Amino acid sequence: MKREDLDKFEKLIGQLQSVYDELSVLSKKSPNDAVNTFKLQFINTLIADSNALLRERYRPFADFQQFDKDQVPQNSDVVFILSQYLECFEKLRSDNVVWHDFKWCWSLEGDSPDAERIYVCTVTPKRLQEKG
Repeated sequence: MKREDLDKFEKLIGQLQSVYDELSVLSKKSPNDAVNTFKLQFINTLIADSNALLRERYRPFADFQQFDKDQVPQNSDVVFILSQYLECFEKLRSDNVVWHDFKWCWSLEGDSPDAERIYVCTVTPKRLQEKG
């Protein structure tokens, strides 16, 4: 991963988590209600941006591109898909985070092929938090 990928990652995961949290509340109240088209356009943009960052290796579903705006999904459908994306983001994160100088850090590629790795501090990976 490169620094610009980390910046995209942090922005997207924050946005995905926010939308997931909001729609989870709606889904508990009315799981079968349709997501309005205004929100759906932003959700689809987040998914497209996520697919570009996650690439084939980390994408949750190879054949899922976005929700069909003509067949508006239900709240519970969107929550299901977003939860899969959040898990895949965590897998990407776990694969690129290392213990360095007594703290968890992203291990990023340098600016050139022979440059040293760059370490950016972060929180403990979720999977290790759950074990500890």
